Amino acid sequence: MVGIIMGSSSDLKVMQEAADILTELGVSYEIDVVSAHRTPEKMVEYGKTARQRGLKVVIAGAGGAAHLPGMVASLTTLPVIGVPVKSSNSIDGWDSVLSILQMPSGVPVATVALNGARNAGILAAQIVGTFDEKVAQQLQDYKEDMKLKVEKMSQEVKNS
Repeated sequence: MVGIIMGSSSDLKVMQEAADILTELGVSYEIDVVSAHRTPEKMVEYGKTARQRGLKVVIAGAGGAAHLPGMVASLTTLPVIGVPVKSSNSIDGWDSVLSILQMPSGVPVATVALNGARNAGILAAQIVGTFDEKVAQQLQDYKEDMKLKVEKMSQEVKNS
């Protein structure tokens, strides 16, 4: 239901967090390397066929100039979530953040924090949860579990 793409396999250590949380929440996904600059034809094909392949949301992670999320968003009507990746060729990650964040009017990309693939996965699940009640319940359970963990931490701090 969710497509996870990244510009390079070196981004996998970050993007795996999206896959992990989607697995935890029971949301199916596909994952691939699609480079906006090195495989532009593959990127165009991916974006143009995403809906027909049954995807509901695309999570696109990229470092450096980070054109992948915006370019895919220009090719599909599906929601695209951009994950700026702090890569070896980036300017402390700011180039990626700004490249994904500063999209022109008419081509939105929801942007999460630098290396924020886990939140991208949660946001994708929330989008899916608007029409899939099972996923919505999984999210409710996840949020309740977070609440209980914080309450436990609170008690531990008070008791120390």
